[in-house]
This record gives sequence, C-alpha cells and structure tokens, in this order.
Amino acid sequence: MLISLHVKNMALIQEEEIEFGPGLNILTGETGAGKSIIIGSVNVALGTGSFKEYVPEGAEYALVELVFETGNPEVLRRMEEMNIPVEDGQVAISRKYQRGRSISRVNGETVNISFIRELAQGLIDIHGQHQHQSLLYPKFHLALLDEFAREDLGSRKAECESACQEYRQVSCQLEAALTEESGREKQMDFLRYEIEEIEAASLRPGEDEELEQEYTRMSHGQKITEALTEVYQMVGYEGGAGDLVGRAVRDLGSVAGFDSGLSDLYQELMQMEDMMNDFGRSLSGYMDDFSYDEQTFYQIGQRLDLINHLKSKYGKTIEEIFAYQQEKQEKLEQLTDYEAYVASLRQKKEESYRKLLAVAEEISSIRKKHAVLLAEEIRKSLVELNFLDVQFTIEFQRLKEPGSTGMDEVCFMISTNPGMQLRPLQETASGGELSRIMLAIKAVMAEKDAIGTLIFDEIDTGISGRTAQKVSEKMAVIARSHQVICITHLAQIAAMADTHFSIEKHARDGVTSTCVARLDGEESIRELARILGGVQITDTVYQSAREMKELAETTKKY
Repeated sequence: MLISLHVKNMALIQEEEIEFGPGLNILTGETGAGKSIIIGSVNVALGTGSFKEYVPEGAEYALVELVFETGNPEVLRRMEEMNIPVEDGQVAISRKYQRGRSISRVNGETVNISFIRELAQGLIDIHGQHQHQSLLYPKFHLALLDEFAREDLGSRKAECESACQEYRQVSCQLEAALTEESGREKQMDFLRYEIEEIEAASLRPGEDEELEQEYTRMSHGQKITEALTEVYQMVGYEGGAGDLVGRAVRDLGSVAGFDSGLSDLYQELMQMEDMMNDFGRSLSGYMDDFSYDEQTFYQIGQRLDLINHLKSKYGKTIEEIFAYQQEKQEKLEQLTDYEAYVASLRQKKEESYRKLLAVAEEISSIRKKHAVLLAEEIRKSLVELNFLDVQFTIEFQRLKEPGSTGMDEVCFMISTNPGMQLRPLQETASGGELSRIMLAIKAVMAEKDAIGTLIFDEIDTGISGRTAQKVSEKMAVIARSHQVICITHLAQIAAMADTHFSIEKHARDGVTSTCVARLDGEESIRELARILGGVQITDTVYQSAREMKELAETTKKY
C-alpha cells in the first residue's frame, strides 16, 4: 500500500505530507482546488508525468516522494537484482527537479526512470479519466483477457512470440533466397573472391599484435642501438663505472682487515660489483640479440598493411575476419547447392509455422475458456453498478495468420437495455457508462492482481443518484482487499471513506496555495454537507450528510 506522499513546490502546493490509510481513501474539494496536482505528483514520481507541467516559476527545486509498503515478490526480486536494500518491505521512490534536471532515487539509491516505471507496475494502478477511453480499443480487451488468464497461460505467450520471431526470420531468409536466384552466379563469384583473399593471407591468431610490437621496436632500432652502446660504455670496464667500482674494491680490500667497520663496507662494495657484472652481462646479451635489418623492417610493414586492409573489409580483429570467412563459406555452399538450400528453408518455414500454430491454438483455447468466466464476472459486477438488464460477452475472431500474440482478436460485446442486441462496446457505451464499465472490470481484475494500491481519478464522471450509490458500494468492496485512493465530487462515494482528505485553496499575502487536511468524523460530515449543499449549508443538509455517513458505515459492515 501507499503509506505517504510528500510534495514540495508542485504547482500551488508549497509543501504537503499526506499519510494514507488502508481501505478507501477519499480526496474531495472544490473544482480548481488542486486535486489534480495530487494525482499529477504521483505520476511525476512514477515517471509517467513531467515536472515541467507543475514546477512554479522561480522555484529553486521541486520534490515528490512516495513511500510504499509491499510484499509483492516481483518488486522485491527486482530490488534485490539492483542491489537496493529493502527493510520491512518499504520502498521509497523520490524524484527531485533542480536546474532543469531530475534525479530519481529508490531507497536512497540513484536509478534511471525506466526502473521506477517497472517497479510502479507492481506497486500501484492509476486510473484517470482519459483511461476510460482505452475500453474503445479491442487490443486493450485482449490484454485484459490475457491478464485474467495469466496463470493458465503461463509461458505460452513468450513461446508464441519466440515462435513467431523464428517463423518471420525463416520467411525472410526464404524470400531473400528466392530473390537472389537471378544474380546467384555473380554473387558466388564475389564470395569466392572474398574467401580466396582471406585464405591467401594465411593469417594466424595473434599475429597482428606480435607484428605491431616488433614494428614498434624496429622503428626505433637506431635510437635503441645508440642508447645501449652509450650505456654499455658508461657502465663497462674500459673507463666506465664497472672499472671504477673494481678499483674501489681493490683499494678498500687492502685496508678492510684493519677495522671491522671497513670489512662491512667492503662486503657491500663487493655486492655492488657483482650487480654491475650481472647488469653488464644482461646488457651485452640484449645487444647481441638485438638487430635492426632494413629488409625485415620493410617486410613487417608490408604484412601489417595487408592485415589492416583485411580488417577494414572483413572485421576489426583476425578472429572476426575468420568468422566472416566462415560465414561467406557457408553462404557459398548454400548457393552452390541452391535447390537443396531453398528446399531446407521451405521445410524450416513449414516446421516453424506448425510450431507457431500449435502454441497459438493452445493460447486460443485457454483464452476462450477464461473469456466465458471473465464475461460472467464483468456482467455480475455491472449489475452491482446499476446495469440491471445488462448482457456482456467476449467475441472472438480468428486472424488470417497467427502472430506474436497468437491468432485471436477479441471484442467486448455489451447490451445495456432489454431488447437491444449485443454490440461492440466501443459503439454503444456513453462516457458515464464507460467509467462504470471500467470500474466493474477493475473490481474483477483486482482479485487476480498482486498490486496493492488502486487510484481512481474522478471515476464518478457522468453518474449521479442511485448509480452513484452503487459505485460507492463497489469502491468499498474493492477496498476490503486493496488500498483505494479516489478523487471524487460525489457525496455518496465520499461517505464511504475510511480515510477522508479535504483539498482547499487559500490566498495569503498575495500568494495562492493548495493545502491538504485529514478529516475526522465530524469534519468529514461537514465536507459531505458542503458537497450536498453548495453555497449555503442548512441544518437539513447537514443532517442529510450525517445520515449518509451513518448509512455508508452500515453498508460497509455487510
């Protein structure tokens, strides 16, 4: 559930902290008071909204923070994969906007916005006014059905997508092969040229690195030779350091026996002479091995030019060049035995199509079984929302060819009045009916969903009277198993609140700001009276509000 929302410098909100409760949380207020800012702030925190729509001019920064408590295993698994610690199931999502940039964090760890969007799918479901319109698109109907049948579908949808990808890939290969037939001989000649060019080079793995190292050494050969000769003279025994150290050893040795301290110095000097001898031998050996030959240097350069030329055409490394050669060899063999190659592609295409069709048939069978159950559940839910004579079914149409989602198109069919034929939902439902139908679907899907929090932004659009009462009762039923946060203008829905918030706009010292207050029992009744009575709240209106609240409390017990 959503424990709290902290907002700072968002539109008219200077700073507010809202602590939500379990069950049904209701937000009410006058039109324009700032209710939309609350939902907008949640959307911004979850990465589906933009700060630019809300940050006031002149504000140094803006901040939105949501704190959730969750046991959703998928959310906790993703947190663990990202090495983000979780204590007591708490997930704190924050986004800060400053100097034109936003920073997103989860439990204090900086993350990218795509990760927050991914987490949000397992934490909260936000249903705004515009989302009613998604019911007008059959693709949404299919997605709802698949979500309802998720457990039975298991991994079949992923298998179907993989099979479809394989089928399309083989189909493209076959189409390309048939297209290539006219220029086959020309293509074969070109492939032979490329293969022979690589073979003629007689490359070996690691050769380029060895040659580059040798080339670098030889390109500085003269400088190396001069430097080594000079060093040898400096440390040698013909007037160099070695000669001087040898003399020092002899002179010190002649007096070392006269004093124990001199003996120690003599030993150190002898060690130094040994080191000079070792260095001299090593240097002499390197000079004997080192040679600079102009012809060899030229040949190495030519070889490197050839290798780099092949790299520019066939791959960045010798291994990649070999891989390219292998690929072209296989292609040449295919074209050489063209008829067998095309026949094998045709067979692969048939096999991949049968595989795709089989999994698509399985998916379709599962969908049709669950469609009957889902349609009946939605129908019952619609009856509870004052669609008394409603009929609701899910109609299937078979695609000409199975695709990544299977072989089905589905359409929600509805009749809201006796004697009316079932017709596609998008052709019959009004705006108010769409909001109730969406609520009915949400109520059904909530039982299948691991998401703990549902937000409804003005689900009451286009309804009133007895229908509003039925909607409020449905909201209360959903709130028994989920946390529900609802913005509403209707007293019937507001009366069902387990936790009630009032959103008001105040002007002080020329500054207008939005404030959020949690209402106790009497304050909630006064807010209901305001909604019922408008400008003037009479005793009768106030008494009606109290009765409405008492009736709502009684209704929630059953």
